Amino acid sequence: MSAPVGESRADDRPWRLGPMVRSVTDRVPSIRPGSVIPRSMRAFPFTAPTTPKGAELPAEESTLGIDYDSDWARKPFVNSARRVIQRSVLRVFIEAMTSPTINGLDRLEGLDGPVVFAANHHSHVDTGLLLLSIPRRFRNRAVVAAGADYFFDTRTKAFLSALTINAVPIERLKVSRRSSDQLLALLADDWSLVIFPEGGRSPDGWGQDFKPGAAFLAIRRGCPIVPVHIDGTDQVLPKGKPRPKRNACTVTFGNPIRPTAGDVRALGDQLARAVAELADESHSDWWSARRNAAADRTPGLTGPEGVSGWRRQWQRTQRRAARDLGKERGKRAWP
Repeated sequence: MSAPVGESRADDRPWRLGPMVRSVTDRVPSIRPGSVIPRSMRAFPFTAPTTPKGAELPAEESTLGIDYDSDWARKPFVNSARRVIQRSVLRVFIEAMTSPTINGLDRLEGLDGPVVFAANHHSHVDTGLLLLSIPRRFRNRAVVAAGADYFFDTRTKAFLSALTINAVPIERLKVSRRSSDQLLALLADDWSLVIFPEGGRSPDGWGQDFKPGAAFLAIRRGCPIVPVHIDGTDQVLPKGKPRPKRNACTVTFGNPIRPTAGDVRALGDQLARAVAELADESHSDWWSARRNAAADRTPGLTGPEGVSGWRRQWQRTQRRAARDLGKERGKRAWP
């Protein structure tokens, strides 16, 4: 049946493109492989659309820093790859730069389950050195508490940190419920933890006050905490230096501390004293360190009190000279 005269069916009407669509189709054929896109085409739909004035966009979900998801690094395949990296590339570098001496491993005999390894912190070398020093039964299931603001600020650093050392992002500058919950969950899943209670590398070679995070985690999970003292890495790669240099280092493990339901601050102070006693033992001998501890004469990790500036640096230089002189004479002297 034909349409009335003067009228046309919808199917017979010419199909007309809108002005924006027509302008796009007119320009597309002019683009050839290797050609430069004209300035007039550097707009929507060839680029992302603009935001209208006054419109509020939802905040983009963060995937870095404390929000970085490192669960992929604990998958069986990735865990196996990390063991290969640590036993090859990382071990070659650490042994070449530190020539490590490891003491106190006999104190860890019979220790099972998840453990919190808490050590002093002078250098980025500390992490690799400590990971390669702890027994394999703990190293193969160990995570490292790493500063989210430093190790997870870019995607590349976050990927490498999670892959090579099984790093987990934590907040260093404030208390974070998310960080503690994640670490507690990993401890509950039989992952041991490597943590540096100072919260960052020493700026001048002396120790810093211990934060209570390690003690809090040990009390909440009821797992033992092992004090560890690392000596010599401040000469390998101190804070602020871009290139490492060789220096002999020593890692000393202490007796495990089994926490009881009690004061977090008290356990933190006990941990700090234990690491200081290990430092004394590392620079003298076991008997001298025990005697100093019994007489409450153990030198502190934080250095001389009431001294700052060049005097503090000078005393650190004197400390190193006394240690080297003691080694040359066959007796190590503090510090």
